[in-house]
Amino acid sequence: MKRLLPVAAALAALVFASPANAYWEYGHQTVAEIAWANITPKARREITRLLRQQKLLGTPQCKAGTIDDAAIWADCIKGIKDENGKQKFGYTSAWHYQDVDICSPFDVDSVCKNGDCVSAQIVRDVKLLKDRRTPTKQRLEALVFLIHFVGDLHQPLHAGEKGDKGGNDVKAEYGTYAASRLNLHSIWDGYLAERAISTGPSLVRRYSLAQRKRIAAGNVLDWSRESWAVARDVTYKTAIGGDPCGPTPTKVRLDNETIASLVPTVRLEVERGGLRLAKLLNQAIG
Repeated sequence: MKRLLPVAAALAALVFASPANAYWEYGHQTVAEIAWANITPKARREITRLLRQQKLLGTPQCKAGTIDDAAIWADCIKGIKDENGKQKFGYTSAWHYQDVDICSPFDVDSVCKNGDCVSAQIVRDVKLLKDRRTPTKQRLEALVFLIHFVGDLHQPLHAGEKGDKGGNDVKAEYGTYAASRLNLHSIWDGYLAERAISTGPSLVRRYSLAQRKRIAAGNVLDWSRESWAVARDVTYKTAIGGDPCGPTPTKVRLDNETIASLVPTVRLEVERGGLRLAKLLNQAIG
């Protein structure tokens, strides 16, 4: 498992976190490592074979030669500019999330026009990986996107929100840390995720067959609904201190007691992401 981000880098990432940077590096790589520990040998061989051809991606600035690198490639490419100074991969931005309203009945279709949402892209990537007639470059892209997007789906603020850009518009304090640009989304992406992953036994291990079947049960739509419910019933409820659909204060505060209470939920979300990614990889190439 990766070390925690150095303090300076963590602070910078926290302050400038965007909706597409779910879990920072630590969370995405942990999801990928859980999956790697729970896929079949055949899936490992095929992943290794595809990642060896990372040059086909045409992104030397963003490595994808290992499962850890692949886990953060989709975020890394956001910084690549074309000859006109525009984001070369800007069209992928909407693929990292789906802003389903937590205060209305669950309806992912309404926010997923033309497949521009994280759940639709996960389904698309699995389909491309399964089809051996898909050109190698496209299969490789599908692989690295899939590894990242399953992690994104299990960050609740990428699955549900209440008209606040997934919590990015909600100013927040985290324990004793109260940076002026800290928000609810960046807390769940960063410090809370790192606190949870590093608390207790390592999440990266071989899970029993019974655990894998139980945690990875269902499909992408089921997982989307579940993550959306976590956003409503845990993320917003604890932040607001009551009705998640009630008025959001100008600034919310997660005190140390609240942070400690959220650790089990965040650990479970990372665990779910890893084992469900393993299930999809096994189905596609394992």
